[in-house]
Amino acid sequence: MAFYLVSAVLKPDLSRELEQLLRENAFVDLQPFGKVLSHSLRNARIRDDGFAVWEEEDYCTPPLAQERAAALDRFFERLSVAPVRAGEGWNRIRDLPRLFPDLAA
Repeated sequence: MAFYLVSAVLKPDLSRELEQLLRENAFVDLQPFGKVLSHSLRNARIRDDGFAVWEEEDYCTPPLAQERAAALDRFFERLSVAPVRAGEGWNRIRDLPRLFPDLAA
């Protein structure tokens, strides 16, 4: 298993739609990645430069191939990944504001 710090620009016209889908747990049943993707996006942060950032656990080659096909490419652009150790990505971004503050657990 691999972990990545993901950064991407959320398409502004789709922000509300993505937030609603996350609220409805619309991605949770996608196998095998739905629960992890949902958790990651619900807890994503936003950098000063407008990029959303989150840590994602993934098993695909190339990274996030299934997640991109199922959801990420629809809602985000300029997506990039950087390998990290489990939890390291979240530690790096923990002080940034939440992308979707109303979804905080």
